[in-house]
Amino acid sequence: MKQIHASIKTGWKMSFIFIVGIMAYLSFWNYQNRVYDWDMPGYIGCLYTLKFPDAPDKVHQLTYSDIKKKASAYEFRDITGTLKIPDKARQAFAFNTKAFTEQLPYFKIKTGYNLAVLLLYESELSSPDAVSLLSIFSYFISGLLAFFILKIIFPENYFPAILLTVGIMLLPPVTYMSRVSTPDLFVLQFLLVFMIGFLKKWSRWMMFSVLFVITFTRPDYLPLTLSYLMLKGIYGYFGDRKLDFSLAAQGIILVILYLTIIKFSGYPGWKHLFYDSFIYRRPLISGSPPHFTLHDYLNIICTKVIHFKKVTLISFGLTGLIFYWSEDRWIRAFSVVVLINIYIKFLIFPHSAGLRFFFGYIILLLFICLSVFSRKYNGFRLRKIV
Repeated sequence: MKQIHASIKTGWKMSFIFIVGIMAYLSFWNYQNRVYDWDMPGYIGCLYTLKFPDAPDKVHQLTYSDIKKKASAYEFRDITGTLKIPDKARQAFAFNTKAFTEQLPYFKIKTGYNLAVLLLYESELSSPDAVSLLSIFSYFISGLLAFFILKIIFPENYFPAILLTVGIMLLPPVTYMSRVSTPDLFVLQFLLVFMIGFLKKWSRWMMFSVLFVITFTRPDYLPLTLSYLMLKGIYGYFGDRKLDFSLAAQGIILVILYLTIIKFSGYPGWKHLFYDSFIYRRPLISGSPPHFTLHDYLNIICTKVIHFKKVTLISFGLTGLIFYWSEDRWIRAFSVVVLINIYIKFLIFPHSAGLRFFFGYIILLLFICLSVFSRKYNGFRLRKIV
């Protein structure tokens, strides 16, 4: 028995070294294939706004001059909307300081992400490299965290952990997020830390610290963080017949954090960002007020939900498997909360074609599903051959 445990321990050490090597290789591969997309000017603009808050013209000029030095000619023309098929919105951002400045609140709201970009920039990186490398670093760390989660799920069998880690990190949405300018992978790291805490049953205040960072990084995850606290409170009440006021205090802190970010980022509000209205008004947001009726909203939702099949199939499939493999009420309730949050996100921002917008929720369901699967089949533990 001691020999088996020693063999497993050695196997985990070797598998971790292997995963570090694989993730380093994949990170370099993704960096070599990085994309200078139309979100990059927004985050670089936020970076320079932090440094030059009262100089919008300077911020605008530095943003595009920095990108021009790093991007290929094709990518720069794509960013500035001057390809064969012109993009009037991107042209407005590139050549009109007011149009560019009006976009920035939609990027500023990702406070934690922007501060991380600033930190990399202050370490002597160029602004485009600071944005690109943050995605790459997040990709690398997310791979290690995913491996650690799978080590928890399969404690005595490292082969599934290796295969699943590599498989997850090679998924098209993950590799895509690592190559573009987006906070999606950056926040994924903290969602994975949250999942570690969930599986290891961390204390409520340790979990709250993770929820705080998630909300600080991407405030649009507030419904998820609040609903988790609400579920904990309800579950605790029916279990112990006691109200936990600390959970209410944590929820209030998260709401205050959200409102503070909204205020200081100058975020106009949901109605201004509602997807179809925003795209229509993007070239100069102040040019026309956001206007759509409830009927318009419902028509857009009905149209978009038809193209939401992939996310619906994956999320309901994972939730169904969780219910099939586990009778744990807490696990079932939490999986339903995550599922509901996918549709809360969709109703607020009905971008049905972008799987990456919902990937953080799906990865939570995936790890819960793997966890209950492992418990049902005893983790496929390696046994001594008699």
